[in-house]
Order: sequence, then structure tokens, then C-alpha cells
Amino acid sequence: MGRVTVRRKTTRIAAGNRTERVDTLAVEEPLELRLGGESLQVTMRTPGDDFDLATGFLLAEGAITKASDVLNMRYCAGVDASGEQTYNLLDLTLAPGIEIPKAAKRNFTVSSACGVCGKDSLEEVRTKSTWDLTEDETAFDADLLATLPDRLRKTQKVFDKTGGLHAAGLFTAAGELIVAKEDVGRHNAVDKVIGHALREGLVPLRGTVLVVSSRASFELVQKAVMAGVPALASVSAASSLAANLADESGLTLAGFVRGDTMNVYAHPDRIV
Repeated sequence: MGRVTVRRKTTRIAAGNRTERVDTLAVEEPLELRLGGESLQVTMRTPGDDFDLATGFLLAEGAITKASDVLNMRYCAGVDASGEQTYNLLDLTLAPGIEIPKAAKRNFTVSSACGVCGKDSLEEVRTKSTWDLTEDETAFDADLLATLPDRLRKTQKVFDKTGGLHAAGLFTAAGELIVAKEDVGRHNAVDKVIGHALREGLVPLRGTVLVVSSRASFELVQKAVMAGVPALASVSAASSLAANLADESGLTLAGFVRGDTMNVYAHPDRIV
């Protein structure tokens, strides 16, 4: 597997003084997803957990609903200038009858900042979920929920070294950590989490809360909804479209979850 960090010589300027030092940077590399040899998407990501990333992406796009929908995943040949395997090309084989929605096909490379770039219309972004979140009556304790961002932060080992990664974590209503992932792209971190959950047979993710170290954007709400997650908590703000989608979908959406406060934008009834 490719490296997740690299060392680079830098010049630090502080209080008018310059010092030479070696800094640790988070790796950002392209991952091309192919279906039967045909290119589906290229995304910029942190190497690692690529199978989970691909699986979560397909789930969030409405292409698959269970792990058995993906028959095979394998890295294809690809080397860098030094001749080392890059692990940046992943070919997937889907089960017979599984078709990729038009909305899942990107027209260009998706940056680490964008998970819905390249889609043809907003209607295509509003992917219909297989599961009805309004049927999930899980209650989340407000005091417990407020502790989860700090608990997620403690799992960020690569962030400690680089300061340059987002994180996503999945917790039970009792506060048990199911899985946490890091990536330069917030949408990739979420794809890795829900992809892991799908491969472990945990989807739909009833009775869980998705915690993200970033703002709550439309794309992250959509991914939570598609995985059957009833609640999403972010350390920063929610966008207007994210709040609208959460309200329409039955998702409890909380932002600015810090200390003992939070702003709940949709379905506050689940938080007690």
C-alpha cells in the first residue's frame, strides 16, 4: 500500500526568523476506479482503505446495497517514476444485473474537496435511499453526543503528524466506536467508514451516529442517508442544502458540536 505521509524540507518563518526543518505532509494521490476496465471516476485521496472507499462510494451513489453486489476488487498495474507500485488504479467487478446510475459517473477528476463535482444536475444528487430513516426511533443522549468529536479526534494518528486530514467516525447510541477513518477529503473519509460498514454487513446503520471533523455539507448528509444512518454530528456548521436534505430525509443533523453545546438543524426529537 502507498504511503500516507511523506517528509519534506521546509522553511519556517516565525517572528522574523527563518529556520530549516523537515515537516511531515499528508499524501494526496489520485485513485482511479474502473468497472470492467472502463474508467468510472478519479478521486484525490489519502492512500489506504481503498476497498472501503470504493465500496462506500458505490453505496452512497445508490449503485449497491450489500457487499455481495461487488464480486471482485483488485489493484491494476501502475508504477511511479522509481518503478514502485502506486496502488492508484482499482478495477471492480459487480454482480450481474447491477447497473451504475448515470449520476455516479463523473465527467472529470474529483478533488479532495468535492464529492459531488461533475454531476449533471441537482436532481441527480438527490439520490433516493433504500432505507426510511423515519422508522429509526433511536434516542441519542445530548451529553454523550457532545463528547464524540473529542473521542474521534483521539483516533486521528495521521492528523497528529501532519495536521492535514479530515476524519469520520461511526458510533453507537451508547457511544461505542465502530470505525474511524482519515483522509484528505472529508467525503472520502465518510466513504471509507460506510464502505467498511457495508463490507462488515452492518448496513443499514440503524442506531448509529456519524461524526465528522468538518462542516456538514450536502454530500455528507447524502452519504449518511444512503447508508441508513439516523444522525450526523459535525464540529462545524451545516450548509443550507445539507439542512434541507436532512429535514426531508428524517436525519438528525447537529453542527458546532463542541463542549456542551450544539446546533440541531433537523429532527432534534432524537436528541434527549
